[in-house]
Amino acid sequence: MNLEKLKYPIGYFQKPEAITAKHLTSWTATIAEFPQKITALTKNLDEDALSKTYRPGGWTIRQLVHHCADSHMNAFIRFKLALTEETPKIKPYFEDKWAELPDTRSAAITSSLQLIEGLHARWATLLQSLHSEDLIREYIHPEHGKRFSLSETIGM
Repeated sequence: MNLEKLKYPIGYFQKPEAITAKHLTSWTATIAEFPQKITALTKNLDEDALSKTYRPGGWTIRQLVHHCADSHMNAFIRFKLALTEETPKIKPYFEDKWAELPDTRSAAITSSLQLIEGLHARWATLLQSLHSEDLIREYIHPEHGKRFSLSETIGM
């Protein structure tokens, strides 16, 4: 069993050599469609299923759903910071520690599914309104010591 394959089932993001309008349209559609997909995948899960992990040492399904809400909120805020400030340095967060907080370990996933639905509606609206000069705006991720453009970040 390849733990890395289980940890990242679709692999790491591979930035294309050149990001095209086709990439951006596809990535934006993925963001817009995510709430319906995660809701469909989780709608019939009972408490027992939500407490299971999909890999050894991994988070429970419940923790993964809450993590999606947490990480997507952070991504949305990073977008807004990059659009309103000059190359801001974003604040990383400890995903593993957030996953162990009481709300992430025990709250009903409906709260995060609703949050994801509203957040992604706003995010898709924002993404669809961006112009080429917006897409080249960047933020600095201090953990990676690198700049990320908004066009690149849409695909991540």
